[in-house]
Amino acid sequence: MKYKNDLEKNAKLMVAPGKGILAADESSGTIAKRLEQINVESSFENRLAYRDMLFTTTDLNKYISGVILFDETIRQTLYNGNSVPDYLSQQGILPGIKVDKGTQPFALHNEEFITNGLDGLSARLKEYNELGAKFAKWRAVIKIENNLPSEACIYANAHALARYAAICQDNGIVPIVEPEVLMNGSHTIEKCYDVTKLTQEVVFDELAKLDVMLEGIILKPSMVISGDTCESQAEPDLVAEMTVKCLKATVPANVPGCAFLSGGQSDVDATVHLNLMNKKYDLPWNLTFSYGRALQHPAIMSWKGKKENVKTSQEILFHRSMVNGLASMGEYNSSMEDKVS
Repeated sequence: MKYKNDLEKNAKLMVAPGKGILAADESSGTIAKRLEQINVESSFENRLAYRDMLFTTTDLNKYISGVILFDETIRQTLYNGNSVPDYLSQQGILPGIKVDKGTQPFALHNEEFITNGLDGLSARLKEYNELGAKFAKWRAVIKIENNLPSEACIYANAHALARYAAICQDNGIVPIVEPEVLMNGSHTIEKCYDVTKLTQEVVFDELAKLDVMLEGIILKPSMVISGDTCESQAEPDLVAEMTVKCLKATVPANVPGCAFLSGGQSDVDATVHLNLMNKKYDLPWNLTFSYGRALQHPAIMSWKGKKENVKTSQEILFHRSMVNGLASMGEYNSSMEDKVS
């Protein structure tokens, strides 16, 4: 494979011990909702101000290995005069890029979705490579409800993920493979386990069919967790146990690491679950985080679009990055939540 060494090197850097990934790849619609929470208009300048606050956080590189960017963001210039990817690279943080084009209804399958974005992907990746991107992300969405997901939905999304991963590697870009099993619903943790296990089995089957080099990918899985409206919410120890059991049943040992999505968990729950997995279990891969809301939410609520709040908000982001970095080594404890520094 042409880019074998670069892919392996960058994949390992993305899941380096004690570090994880900041997901800052919100689409225009999602970032607008985030800013709306703090009564800030989603203008180009306000989006830049928010991202500048995040990315120029002092010592962020101690606990963040990479940042997933959106198309607008990878083209932006920070207030210090550096382009976003150049500045991140200078800090030793790998720039990444969201390349899927979102979801659309899956034909003949009510209430299920397929992810778009394969058309023209190779050309887009070539441009993103020139802009400085070292990795990419593609998210598939699997919904649990009554008789869902259908096998057709799982297979179609898994095949799209594999095609995306192959195109990435053909362009020297590490693919983050994200088959998200949504936590929305009343399903039990046992149901979540069954769906997540099947989904990940099919994803790795499809990756193998397309000769994707597993040493040059990162898996971004969901944790195995109770549905958010399930009457019986699983305790953290059970979440850790079931998630690790699922990973060991489906993820080959030559995958460098898994960087979990937070998927609607609270900031602290996402940290606690990650810590327990690393503290209690012997694992063949590095388990870390690729959190968006669980890292950003406390910071944006502090920032409120005001310059005078930037330093405090950056301290909050650094703190959440730190506690998750420690959780990725099983070294977190709840007393760390009492201080922000």
